[in-house]
Amino acid sequence: MDASLEKMVDPTLAEMGKNLNEAMKMLEDNQRKAEEENEKKYARKDIPGPLQGSGQDMVSILQLVQNLMHGEEEEESSQAYRLQNVGEQGHMALLGHSLAAYISVLDRERLRKLTTRILSDTTLWLCRLFRYENGSAYYHEDDREGLLKICRLVIHTRYEDYTVEGFNVLYTKQPIIYISSAARTGLGQALCNQLGLPLSCMCRVPCNTMFGSQHQMDVALLDRLIKDDVESGKLPLLLVANAGTPGAGHTDKLGRLKELCEQYNMWLHVEGVNLATLALGYVSSSVLAATKCDSMTLTLGSWLGLPAVPAVTLYRHEDPSLSLAAGLTSSQPVEKLRALPLWLSLQYLGHDGIVERIKHASQLSQRLLENLKNLDFIKTSVEDELSSPVVVFKFYQKYLNRDQTPSAAQASTIPHPVISNEGHIYDTFNQWLGEQLAQLVPASGVDVVELEDEGTCVRFSPLMTSAVLGTEIQDVDQLVDCLKMKIPVLTSTLQLREEFEQEVRRTVGLLYIEDLSWPGLGVVRYSYHSDGKNDDKQEKELENINTELLKKLNELESDLTFSLGPEFGGQKNCVYIGMVTEDLDVSELVETIAATGREIEENSRLLENMTEVVRKGIQEAQLQLQKANEERLLEEGLLRQIPVVSSVLNWFSPFQASPKGRTFNLTAGSLESTESTYVSKAQGTGTTPPPTPTSSLTKQRLPGQKIFKRSLRNSDAFSETSSVSHCEDLEKTDQRPPALSPGQEQRSPETEKPEQQQQEGTQTPPKGTEDIPRDCTKVTADIAHNSLEESQCCSLGSGYLTHKNLEQFQPHHHFEEFLLSRSHHLHLQKYPA
Repeated sequence: MDASLEKMVDPTLAEMGKNLNEAMKMLEDNQRKAEEENEKKYARKDIPGPLQGSGQDMVSILQLVQNLMHGEEEEESSQAYRLQNVGEQGHMALLGHSLAAYISVLDRERLRKLTTRILSDTTLWLCRLFRYENGSAYYHEDDREGLLKICRLVIHTRYEDYTVEGFNVLYTKQPIIYISSAARTGLGQALCNQLGLPLSCMCRVPCNTMFGSQHQMDVALLDRLIKDDVESGKLPLLLVANAGTPGAGHTDKLGRLKELCEQYNMWLHVEGVNLATLALGYVSSSVLAATKCDSMTLTLGSWLGLPAVPAVTLYRHEDPSLSLAAGLTSSQPVEKLRALPLWLSLQYLGHDGIVERIKHASQLSQRLLENLKNLDFIKTSVEDELSSPVVVFKFYQKYLNRDQTPSAAQASTIPHPVISNEGHIYDTFNQWLGEQLAQLVPASGVDVVELEDEGTCVRFSPLMTSAVLGTEIQDVDQLVDCLKMKIPVLTSTLQLREEFEQEVRRTVGLLYIEDLSWPGLGVVRYSYHSDGKNDDKQEKELENINTELLKKLNELESDLTFSLGPEFGGQKNCVYIGMVTEDLDVSELVETIAATGREIEENSRLLENMTEVVRKGIQEAQLQLQKANEERLLEEGLLRQIPVVSSVLNWFSPFQASPKGRTFNLTAGSLESTESTYVSKAQGTGTTPPPTPTSSLTKQRLPGQKIFKRSLRNSDAFSETSSVSHCEDLEKTDQRPPALSPGQEQRSPETEKPEQQQQEGTQTPPKGTEDIPRDCTKVTADIAHNSLEESQCCSLGSGYLTHKNLEQFQPHHHFEEFLLSRSHHLHLQKYPA
């Protein structure tokens, strides 16, 4: 291509082509290294700054543009961002904008000849390509601008004195524009605002309700509306029909609508994606009738994957002066250069290339439609089963019991009366389905659309996306495979949703929250007894409990997804459960949530009262230790308190005094003496604590079976080579009486070693090994873990509390684990001043 550019006569055009190639290569280079990106990264990429006085070269400016285009990808999301597939034909379209700026500096005569040739060639090609004979073309950036100009042309045509009298002519006989209720949102209001007409000039025509497609305009009702407007002195001006509605892609009955417009002398304008099929060899009769309309709007940019090319409105009118007055034609040659990018791109693609792209998009839609016919629980909404450029489908399932097979559910036509708000639930599930498919297969271009009758659906419109995204047949096959994987998840979740609600409502302590916008099993909230607390404190505790509950549930090894719900619009202080599979044990899930919530609530209540309990225990222990010190002074006598005399007296008559200390048992709430601890050199456990409450549904599981899964005895639970299943083996093992092992009759050295370490840890530390402050109380917290297999004790640490900081005593964070053991001992050892 560079050699061909050098052969050009005009050196400016050659330089322009080279610069465009270099710019496109630089902007499309997404394989930059991290070091180069950091070196060339602009610090003020998002902050406007002053214009540099010395100026910059083209490479630096293009580098800045590249950083603005791709700089935020790593920060916003880890997902790969898919840019538009800009090929050689796209480069030609972009080159057209550069050439338009260059051509505009030519002298007036050359510019006039060149723009006339470009405009006439493009118009001729498009009229022949889309079978629109003897038409004129208007090129515009906004796809609504062409219809706006057509409305002005019709007003100038029907109101002869409009140019002179203006609004007074419209006031005497109000114009009426008819538009389908399935048209683009806001189209009628935009036309009225731009034309300066009141909204009463816009008449929305409902679609069919009894016969025909529910997305087609009701022709009989339109006839009655026009007759009523004529009888009331109004002027029917224009009718906007669809050859492919924006939502479902259905085509109005253009033949009958054209006859109706001729009867009342109205203008018929057609727009829609199905107009692209006019370029194919076979065209349906409903779309072929669009060639007889008065005007049509074509959006070639999305159909052919051409960036920055204008939309085209083809029309037929015999008076050039009225077209000039309406703005459809212009005497300024520069405005005619809008067609230059399209002129270059059409020449590059050629007639065969254009037809091939449109044909490929139609084949993609037919491939998907054929596969959807073989899928259960998928309902399609297409106009023509044989040829439909737009495929709209949704997930829909009749009520399905756990014991009912899918085939039996398909045969049933009566929905279950228990399911309430069925439409909202299906809208939510289809919204989730569309988002999942778009995320898993981004090249398919599927999106979610809201239809008036069907609700939320998934739409596949390859005519609008395939040329841009480069969609191929394998992308459609991948889309079908992903859909097959998601259907069982949707059916299982919909089936178990009601069972989950009933289980939650029967469980004490759980509150079922109905959130129809959540695509999942349901929403649950753990509620507790407030005990007369104020609303703010109760709300805070409720938030803490449900937050901790969510954390505990996510720590479980399960396939379920627990979350706080959507970022906006969700319920507060709730646990949202996502999609599930058919082997979910709902009762075990609900019981686990309730048991975990109760455990967190009990622990929070113990933690709440622990500070005051420990403070009172320390104060009482200090009083008892002070009394014990006074008794010790009386036993030793006065002479032993004198420094020199006490040494001599102790040498002749040693005095044996046992260490005085107190143990505070949090479980019993009482103070005990530590004399037995120092005599036996081991800490007593006191009363046996009650076991930690666990779920009543804890059961034996198969090897590899995760939590909340039901065991399927009739399938995978039985071995192929044995008549006894693994589940039965486990049950027989549980029924056998436990035999005493030698390790239980005589403790092994391994079990004695932790106890020996425990005893050594609880002995009084020798003098000089610790830096003991004066006039303080030593606090040692120990925790005893009790389980079925082992019994061991570990110390949570110790510290010293002086009388000054006693009032500021706060429990350490280890005390939370300390309470979970249900066997707590707080050792207080008084050290004199």
